[in-house]
Amino acid sequence: MSELVELTGVSKFYGNIRALEDVSLQVGAGEITCVLGDNGAGKSTLIKIIAGLHRHDAGTFRIEGEEVALDSPRDALDRGIATVYQDLAVVPLMPVWRNFFLGSEPTKGRGPFSRLDVDAMRRTTHSALLRMGIDLRDVDQPIGTLSGGERQCVAIARAVHFGAKVLVLDEPTAALGVKQSGVVLKYVAAARDAGLGVVLITHNPHHAYLVGDRFVLLKRGTMAASHVKEGLELEELTRQMAGGSELEQLSHELGRTGPGADSGSPEAEGPGGS
Repeated sequence: MSELVELTGVSKFYGNIRALEDVSLQVGAGEITCVLGDNGAGKSTLIKIIAGLHRHDAGTFRIEGEEVALDSPRDALDRGIATVYQDLAVVPLMPVWRNFFLGSEPTKGRGPFSRLDVDAMRRTTHSALLRMGIDLRDVDQPIGTLSGGERQCVAIARAVHFGAKVLVLDEPTAALGVKQSGVVLKYVAAARDAGLGVVLITHNPHHAYLVGDRFVLLKRGTMAASHVKEGLELEELTRQMAGGSELEQLSHELGRTGPGADSGSPEAEGPGGS
């Protein structure tokens, strides 16, 4: 069985700037692949390639075994890839149901008598959220009144409802506290359990380890490591994410510097010591 999404040796260049080089990842149905890295690691470029915003310059990109070069986000959506960005594309003052169907509103009636089928959108939104375990009391409330975690969950439920096979999540817990992050991760796992393949972009190894099946670590546009969860400890993932050897070197350097670090130095003895 082929992977839902498979990137092999993918690279992206902007002129002479290397944004991504020789990166590979796979995500299968009912799996979560976590992509970890600090700012500037290449995570955003990777998202844009998978989401159809940018074409890759080298390597292969396959969706369900077919090699592709996506032309647009619509092209990605038509192939079952839905991307939920950190800055959610919602209209805060519009009700939850209207945001749920934004751009895909069903209508009733014909010609000049055509109008939005508001009742159907309300019912569908409520039932779709309920299937994901999200019980909103009132889908008429403005989506801006929901917490950040709840808005992320609505976006995940929307992608599932509209038939996504692959869900790409851009730092969904970055701006959230511990409790709200837990809520979002619960619904990420629910999407996985519904049979979707999930690509979770994050800089938090603890969140990744809680839900991830595979892990890809990016560093300055290249792959630093790739792991499956079996046999991988959180401590090792965290150490690699933090740049273990670099931290050890920094710790060593900091341990040797600072005021009074070397009491035998002329500086430590004061003006009269020389």
